Amino acid sequence: MMKKHINIPLFIPHMGCPNQCVFCDQRTISGACSFIRENARDTVEQTLASVSPETECEIAFFGGSFTGIDRQLMTDLLDMAQSYVDAGRVSGIRMSTRPDYIDDEILQILSRYTVSAVELGIQSMDDAVLTQCRRGHTAARTEEACRMLREAGIPWVGQMMIGLPGADGDTEKRCAEKICRMGACACRIYPTIVLQNTELARLTMEGIYTPLSVEEAALRSADVLEIFLAAGVSCLRIGLCDSESLHDPASCLAGPVHPAMGELVGSRIYRRIMEAALEAMMQNGLACGTELAVTVPKGDISLAVGQKRSNVREIERKYPVKLRKFLENPEQIRYNIKLGIFAEMQ
Repeated sequence: MMKKHINIPLFIPHMGCPNQCVFCDQRTISGACSFIRENARDTVEQTLASVSPETECEIAFFGGSFTGIDRQLMTDLLDMAQSYVDAGRVSGIRMSTRPDYIDDEILQILSRYTVSAVELGIQSMDDAVLTQCRRGHTAARTEEACRMLREAGIPWVGQMMIGLPGADGDTEKRCAEKICRMGACACRIYPTIVLQNTELARLTMEGIYTPLSVEEAALRSADVLEIFLAAGVSCLRIGLCDSESLHDPASCLAGPVHPAMGELVGSRIYRRIMEAALEAMMQNGLACGTELAVTVPKGDISLAVGQKRSNVREIERKYPVKLRKFLENPEQIRYNIKLGIFAEMQ
């Protein structure tokens, strides 16, 4: 059985970030208004005291551009985190940063620590989109950062966004394809949320930018997730962590806010897989009115059925079959199904 894994997040909102992207308000995203160095160890201790000894933990510096903060503060925090690694209390250290804050000096510093992953805020690999977002770097700079991390032997995670200004489904799919080709060990997918007091909020109120609906965000996220799955790149998360601030009009103006965006996207993936399987069965002479059983990996029945049975309703509307029963198989891996005649599987 695989060990449960958790990150111990230490948020450093805006620290180290050289510019303000049109979509960004890290204080709202992270729920943290400041970072106090002295509190970091307390946070780690409190988290470790609340988890079982069998849980694998990593200390994660999230929220800002960690490799762009004051060097002394950065090495102090890394020293603190490494002390927990050396004591066997955590397995490694991870951090989020921008592609333009990866260079030879940074890699030399990181080589002294047990860095399990660097999470790169790639967001897009289209220069026109990056310019509209005032990202402050090019796609070529991202490619260089990924190459440097790869050659240094440091695993990296590609974070990308859905629904950015100037982006569409094609630019997003190309971004996912490039993240795979550049050697990401994992990814995160974030539909764009319009936070108050950002440039994107102004563009939205002026009608220049139109946020995605929840349905649009789920479908476009599913499109890129399929690319990652086909390349064997695991997805760590889809959508921001749900928080009160994202449901507060004073903090969040618009956008596809949903408490379970990852489940919506996963459900759409399962619908596509079931539809593809049914198309093949229909071509092979599946009789109208056939009752079917669907076998999915353990824990994935709700994803396959869909919220409020949306997948079942849509499939039975499109195809002359009845999805009679959903079964679990712990030996199946996620996003794999088996369709069978219900009567034959009893």
